[in-house]
Amino acid sequence: MKRNMIMLLFVAATSIIKPAFAQNKAYEITVDGVKVIVQPSGNDIVEIQTIIKGGVQNYSADKIGIESLAMTALTECGTVNHDKNSFKDALDKVSAELYGTTNKDYAVIRMNCIKTDFDDVWKLYAEAITQPRFDTAEFKKIKQDAINNLKQNESQPDAAIDKMANTVAFAGRDYAKDPRGTAAIIEKLTAAETKAYYQSILIRSRMVVVIVADLDKSVIENKVKTMLSGIKQGQPYTLKKSFFRVYNNTFSAEPRDLATNYIEGVTSGPQLDAPDFYSFMVSMRIFAQRHFLDIRTNNGLSYAPQAWFSTGTTCVAKVAVSTTQPDKYIHVFDRLVDSTKTHGFTAAELADMKITFLTGFYYKNETNAAQASSIAANEVLHDDWKRSLTLIDDIKKITLDDINTAFRNYIGNTVWVYQGDPKKVTPILFTNGTIKRADNPVGQ
Repeated sequence: MKRNMIMLLFVAATSIIKPAFAQNKAYEITVDGVKVIVQPSGNDIVEIQTIIKGGVQNYSADKIGIESLAMTALTECGTVNHDKNSFKDALDKVSAELYGTTNKDYAVIRMNCIKTDFDDVWKLYAEAITQPRFDTAEFKKIKQDAINNLKQNESQPDAAIDKMANTVAFAGRDYAKDPRGTAAIIEKLTAAETKAYYQSILIRSRMVVVIVADLDKSVIENKVKTMLSGIKQGQPYTLKKSFFRVYNNTFSAEPRDLATNYIEGVTSGPQLDAPDFYSFMVSMRIFAQRHFLDIRTNNGLSYAPQAWFSTGTTCVAKVAVSTTQPDKYIHVFDRLVDSTKTHGFTAAELADMKITFLTGFYYKNETNAAQASSIAANEVLHDDWKRSLTLIDDIKKITLDDINTAFRNYIGNTVWVYQGDPKKVTPILFTNGTIKRADNPVGQ
């Protein structure tokens, strides 16, 4: 009866929930070599995101932070026609948003305004992208802000353990680079050097423009064409994607004077184009619930244990926990993984997660900004922006065998990192595992 009720709820949810971006037909056009994806919004808000592909693949390890500074400088250092204050004042008059950010895979230059203010805000937007000033005095200020933010972030144990996990797990790979940089590197970067870097990546072959708004196609074409007029086409660009596999359990420790100990594990996940991508995503969400229940509720080992599927050009599964009993944690964790691989997930768990997953996805994508971000991510990472529109069908197709097989295929040997009291942990438990059984050894 419970299973039938869950399935009825799922059918109801998937037939009633209609995200804004599924109600009007999205389309794509090409303007002077740049793909422009347009999603009619059905409201008076204009959201535009210009994407520059590459992220950490664009710069060497000794220049980490340069793209982040460049994106910040676009709106915080003024433009050719506006100093910082006049630029900000013009945006404030119409309550518009305009800023640039970056992550490991791409940079985003975003604008958001009311439709009636579109012409005025677009001028500022195009100016920030094509004519940034990189004023020396203002650049010094944003460098100092970046350094201050880094120091503050490094003082947060959750952020520190995740950074360590990335550094160790992805050693020798682009994903080991932190887009925010380091204080030492940022301190040495100059306005001129950062501007030159920005100009080197601002090429049409790396760009995608995503628009979520009710704007005439002719208006869009004209605006984008004018903005692109001074931007070079550049050489064809392909974002590199790689598979991550751990062949042996490893354990790295860093002594830290903390109230508790922090642990993070990194293991495999399917590549972006793998047929079991969504199946694994759903399996990790269910496993995260089991992990939370077993670690916190049943054993009281941590306040907020986590498990998640981290997606990008390199996809991995991660678990993280803060605990005063790291050895007991790995015992419980090993048994949880072993039990999940042996017995699998249940039909009820899958049905419930389908509802939770889809309801959460559509709830988060109610705004124009969230819709644009979803379209952009799918276009850059999966080379298919329409996945944002077909997600409901993709999730509905997933079977119990799909998620159980995906979990077994990817969850295995793990890169473990630890920060805290080295006397409280026994590394061999993490490297050798705690279950000794020939027919189903943990990590295989």
